[in-house]
Amino acid sequence: MTVSSPSPDRDVVLQLRGIGKTYEPVTVLRNLDLDVRRGEVLALLGENGAGKSTASSIIAGLVRPTVGTMTWQGAPYAPASPADALSAGIGLIHQEMRLLPDLSIAENVFVGRLPVAGGRVDRAQMERRAAQQLHRLGLDVSPSMLVRELRVAAQQQVEIAKALTLKARLLIFDEPTAALGGDETDRLFEQIASLKAEGVSFIYISHRLDEIALIADRVAVLRDGELVATHETAQVPVKRLVEDMVGRPLDRMFPAIQSIEGGATRIEVEGLTGVDGAFSDVSFAVRAGEVFGIAGIVGAGRTELVRAIAGADPVVSGTVKVDGVPVHPGDPRAALDQGIVLVPEDRKAQGVLLDHTIADNIALGNYPRVAPSGWVRPAAVERFAEAAIKRFGIKGRGGQLARQLSGGNQQKVVIAKSISRQPRVVILDEPTRGIDVGARAAIYDVIAELAREGLAVIVVSSDLDEVLGLSHRIMVLNRGRNRGILGHEAAGRIEVMELATT
Repeated sequence: MTVSSPSPDRDVVLQLRGIGKTYEPVTVLRNLDLDVRRGEVLALLGENGAGKSTASSIIAGLVRPTVGTMTWQGAPYAPASPADALSAGIGLIHQEMRLLPDLSIAENVFVGRLPVAGGRVDRAQMERRAAQQLHRLGLDVSPSMLVRELRVAAQQQVEIAKALTLKARLLIFDEPTAALGGDETDRLFEQIASLKAEGVSFIYISHRLDEIALIADRVAVLRDGELVATHETAQVPVKRLVEDMVGRPLDRMFPAIQSIEGGATRIEVEGLTGVDGAFSDVSFAVRAGEVFGIAGIVGAGRTELVRAIAGADPVVSGTVKVDGVPVHPGDPRAALDQGIVLVPEDRKAQGVLLDHTIADNIALGNYPRVAPSGWVRPAAVERFAEAAIKRFGIKGRGGQLARQLSGGNQQKVVIAKSISRQPRVVILDEPTRGIDVGARAAIYDVIAELAREGLAVIVVSSDLDEVLGLSHRIMVLNRGRNRGILGHEAAGRIEVMELATT
């Protein structure tokens, strides 16, 4: 364990001493000492529930610490609200997007600080400045477009653009690249490098450990609410960082690929074409016991395709069959009745009810199993949920509100709810987005176990290593079309990216 003393460096701009936070009876942060220096990127790592978000929320004025003190640029710092933090020059970009869907992109970028000229909102200036920042991030769309019309990756870029226009001196990024592709990530890193040169500091939270060596200057690791390791360089082997985070050696990440010889075709997709041109004439089949990966760069049509398979979106043409029986297109109830479940990429908007309990969320859609007589009894709901909580390692109690969970544990609730339906086909769209490395291994084991039970499992992921490590076969989408299906032995990063980009 390598925990160094906080630096007395004169370049320290933010200093935390003895910071702790307790939500009775649970202590989520203990005795945290942390320094952030001028013009650096400090990576803050840890499993879900390690205290990263709590520490960030305290710095950004969303949460008040139970104990401890902070200084900012040499002066005492105790923000009572996010507005206080912003006034001091500190901004937080949340992992979960907090955009207003019925406002324009420009209005979202400048919400709460609209430019004014002559006593009226200067819409021309607002849209011009928003467009400039979006262009720097690689998003060339009209700033007058409504946010609800954007895909998830584009919405994430709007969140980042909003942060970069704050003129803050410290920016806290919580999983900023979770929904971004390679080009978008590169653009973001260019912006961070430019701001670093101007003396802007960053706290960078990410579960994509391969990014840390590229973007960070130093690394701090939290585990169970405590600082357990600091590294004065980001050039630390990923294996070491993982072991710091989970507190034990992690010998493997992906389960062994099992043979599927003799498995019957479970789901068959023929000539599927979307109404908006996002995908066209896509055909493939997945056998019982197979994990089938779908790869492609952002905008390739992956999410649109799996939503159509699950009946969530209409199609122009094509068919979907489960065990040889056609599924009525554009009808999510018909897809569910025939055993297709979709774990969506946007858990907050589509997967979990934040103001309901974990138990209610898991029971939702499973009432025929929870209450076969038609009477919903709280004790039965609790029993049903507890089995799923234990299976998926959800860090929470059945009666706890979903919004009180970390993002990774909310994702586990969505997966638990879907798989509790006992489906025949499971589609997971970005199943480990925002989930820490320790929990990822558990999710991967669940995926492998579902395949061993005879389900067809379809995995969509922007993490190419994840698709390669899990899948028996991989279909590569490029501009909405199937560019090829590669077997596990033949698939590699180069082979997939050649199909995805040419």
